[in-house]
Amino acid sequence: MTGRSGDRVKVRTYRDLEVWQVAYDLCRQVYQVTARFPKPETYGLVSQLRRAAVSVPSNIAEGMGRRSTPEFLRSLRIAYGSNCELETQLLLARDLGYVDSATYERLRQMAASVERMMSALDRALRKRRPGQGSASGSGTRSPDHLTT
Repeated sequence: MTGRSGDRVKVRTYRDLEVWQVAYDLCRQVYQVTARFPKPETYGLVSQLRRAAVSVPSNIAEGMGRRSTPEFLRSLRIAYGSNCELETQLLLARDLGYVDSATYERLRQMAASVERMMSALDRALRKRRPGQGSASGSGTRSPDHLTT
């Protein structure tokens, strides 16, 4: 994998993945923003936003932890879906007046960044040749199978 500076980065754990780092930060910010929502939304939109937000980095971590490229790809698809849910719920929160436009835009841009990074990671994993972490590979790999 390559980092933002273009240097090669050895991925040892899910915490080394930039996509996980950004998704985790987005999740943390969603928790902070939803703490200010109206009390009646605690079990409604607040719960839905938090579940979708926490699902993204959690599924990235789980997929990486399984050490199987096919399972990692499956977890990325689940995370992608949760990210789409989060974007929809953020839009609703803005439209209901629970989130101001600036906060919505900041969170939306973070979610879009996570989406792009997940798509790039998915493409990179699918390009790998058999035996090097492809979806058709044998399955068990060390975490550094993501180093390119």
